[in-house]
Amino acid sequence: MADASAETRDGVITRTPEEAEAVQKRRAEADAIDRELVQKAQAGDRTALGELLHKYGPGLYRSILLPRLGNKTAATEALAETYAKVVANIGKFVWQNVGFYPWLRTVALRVALDQLRAKKRLVLFEEDDLAREVDAAQTETPVEQQLSDQRDREAARRKVDDALGEIHPRYARAIRLRILEEKPRDAVATELGVSPATFDVLLHRAVASLKKTLGRATEGRDSDG
Repeated sequence: MADASAETRDGVITRTPEEAEAVQKRRAEADAIDRELVQKAQAGDRTALGELLHKYGPGLYRSILLPRLGNKTAATEALAETYAKVVANIGKFVWQNVGFYPWLRTVALRVALDQLRAKKRLVLFEEDDLAREVDAAQTETPVEQQLSDQRDREAARRKVDDALGEIHPRYARAIRLRILEEKPRDAVATELGVSPATFDVLLHRAVASLKKTLGRATEGRDSDG
């Protein structure tokens, strides 16, 4: 966790040399603990692996999966799949100086991407958009886990909120109620004053409108870069 005395300027945390040294020391201690757990997990110790997943799983759910998949059911399924992939592939993990979390984050992003490609349900992010995130996760310089989590949550939430503000208010309301709040289909249809069948058409158009808006926003960022 960043020190309360640290300043934030333009989204970047600045610290005194003493604060930076203390943070570096805590990070090194945490990495040493994680590295020992990883070594035990790779040797077949399921308890050690469970400790790692218990430590980082909630952050993956809140910051990676839920913002990108849009509802608790999809995020919970994706987290379970992420755990399964970690269990299956922990032996392939090679420790580097960035620690264990960046690898977990990349695994979770790939699982989310697989869900989007499977098209099992209505989702808010396009697979190409998430594919770019997976690529970036493998090349960008890692940051502290908590700061990374915060940036992931804020970026995903801001992206969706901005897009919802640009589409028709009725479309935005349908998406918030059905997808983000996960209210029952019939209940949302009643709240909007339409039949369930009409609501299905409305929601389909709403999601299409949102994805179009999200796509324009992504293209704008790419052209700016």
